[in-house]
Amino acid sequence: MNTKKTIFIAHPINGDIEGNMKKVLDICAHLHNEDTIPVAPYLISLQYLDDSIPKDRDLGIIANLETLNRGYVDELWVYGDSITPGMKQEVTLALSLGIPVFPQTEGTKRDFEMM
Repeated sequence: MNTKKTIFIAHPINGDIEGNMKKVLDICAHLHNEDTIPVAPYLISLQYLDDSIPKDRDLGIIANLETLNRGYVDELWVYGDSITPGMKQEVTLALSLGIPVFPQTEGTKRDFEMM
């Protein structure tokens, strides 16, 4: 049986929420194929949580971290101009769980090297 690779997509959301959600959807569409399954649970959370409300934002971050804790994510890929505080939590957890982290942009490569 051919096992699929599951990739958690870390990307900034705050600020231009609609624009950033579109970017994440475009990344997922580009990566999703017979061998690769992108995972971005916050896209679902943003349908009913308000990222501008701290309690809602915290619930979304908890869901993201739990997704990584469940053990079905093979890799974490990091996108955007920088690694935001929420993304830093995801990267730190992934590394502590032995999940490989791959920055995909110049900004995230720079920030990852400085972590």
